[in-house]
Amino acid sequence: MSRPFELTIHFRSHNHLDVTAMLRELKVFTDTLAGVSPKLTGWLLKGNTKAEALLYEAFDSEGPRTAAIAVLKEALKNETDPRIVSIWNGLEGAEGASLQYVGRPPTETSLVTLRAKPQAFSQDWKAVAEAVHAAARVWSPAVASVESAGYFDHKTFKDRPGVGWMIYLPLILSVPQVPEARALVPVRDQDDRPLGTIVVSVVDGAFSETDPEHLRIAQAIETRLVDQDFLPRYESL
Repeated sequence: MSRPFELTIHFRSHNHLDVTAMLRELKVFTDTLAGVSPKLTGWLLKGNTKAEALLYEAFDSEGPRTAAIAVLKEALKNETDPRIVSIWNGLEGAEGASLQYVGRPPTETSLVTLRAKPQAFSQDWKAVAEAVHAAARVWSPAVASVESAGYFDHKTFKDRPGVGWMIYLPLILSVPQVPEARALVPVRDQDDRPLGTIVVSVVDGAFSETDPEHLRIAQAIETRLVDQDFLPRYESL
């Protein structure tokens, strides 16, 4: 397939939209993305031109770079809601990827979205689930989902997130509750306390919205989750 993959994380921010804190959270998350693909490394700040977008590395081994923090603080000094931090992997075409953090006050929903072309992503569901697991630990989201970019037109409920390839929910789910799932991955925090479950629709390769069987499974999981009131509406996130 040629459509990008999207990992979308819905959460309530608790860092008061501090630029340094936002970058630190992204740093923790990107450390896991390196395991999803070697292309998901070397993150740079986005700029208004390609030349600008190649100027500033976002992170070093210790965390956010001082120059990146300074540039973003200046750029966002008059922006409070939303406050948007965008980085990219420095590659174009089929290897390109971007990561955007749309921070809003705690009473509103913030979003982190990874958008990666196929050659910058993994075909291994376990590697992708590790990234979702990391996102759950960093942001404690209300929901986080991975799907191919064309799946929106196929999902069962347009007013709710789709399952796509996999979805994280802050619920402890079992096989009898979601028998259509091909895998259920428990998610635990740093202190080994349960956070939720990743529900996976496809385990024999990457999810594709052009595969009728993939669509059938994802849609069946969505229906099962809604029947039990487990899949929230966007308005409640």
